[in-house]
Amino acid sequence: MTDSAADPGTESSGHTPQQHDILIVTGLSGAGRSTVGKALEDLGWYVVDNLPTQMLGPLTELAERAGEKIPKIATVVDVRGGRFFTDPEQAVEQVRSTTSARVRVLFLEATDAVLVRRFEQVRRPHPLQGDGTLLDGIGRERERLSGLREASDTVIDTSDLNIHQLANTVTEQFADDHFVGVQVTLMSFGFKYGLPADADMVADVRFLPNPYWVPELRAHTGLETPVSDYVLSQPGARSFVERYADVLEPVFEGYQRENKRHATIAIGCTGGKHRSVAIVAELASLLRGMPSVAVRVKNRDLGRE
Repeated sequence: MTDSAADPGTESSGHTPQQHDILIVTGLSGAGRSTVGKALEDLGWYVVDNLPTQMLGPLTELAERAGEKIPKIATVVDVRGGRFFTDPEQAVEQVRSTTSARVRVLFLEATDAVLVRRFEQVRRPHPLQGDGTLLDGIGRERERLSGLREASDTVIDTSDLNIHQLANTVTEQFADDHFVGVQVTLMSFGFKYGLPADADMVADVRFLPNPYWVPELRAHTGLETPVSDYVLSQPGARSFVERYADVLEPVFEGYQRENKRHATIAIGCTGGKHRSVAIVAELASLLRGMPSVAVRVKNRDLGRE
């Protein structure tokens, strides 16, 4: 892997504007362009697939007119464009010379043996194969893309990468500093209304005394201080929250390695009004301190009678 992209500049006034990023994704068919495109979308890039090289200029103009609405555009350029795939190196150079945006080219490649295996797995011909073999098509494509490879800022060999490893490589290369690795939804619920269908993990806090049986707390919820204080003061309550947070930390790290960007963690009590709500609020405060984790809270059954 090589990378020679330059750092963005700043204006003399001392103000650092939102610089536009244009990433041209290209490379050999079967090397992972679709995986890269999806990974970039997850990172917040606006992705255009199978763009003719003649449209690189208009796309750049569109990005500049859109301003901060579309700060990051990635476009997949490859030989599927057929007769529209002409002079790619010249098209890239023209874009670089006519825009103030940061323009980078990402080139994906793999060995012949790996590409043949991938095409055979999906049972599709190579776009340049014609009446020849897969290797004939791969050879023609390598030759046609050789100049564009030399003009690339970053070259990634995907021969030994699975789709998750490739997506993580893209994240490491092109994510913003504030990128969120996992978006976690912490959901309280009541078991008597059924398990959440979309939960990745479920925990049961019915081992704690139920505030429902305390007359002065019954009408209140776990969002209110008297109920929250009551729940968290019970033996084992804070220990459960702290230990569960410790358990979830390596889980979220693993989710990021496997390119799983969303997770729903459900905490249940009987009615979803007191204990689970209080525990979710306390757990959320701990999880928000984890790096690359964003947390939102959903109290599914809080409004039920």
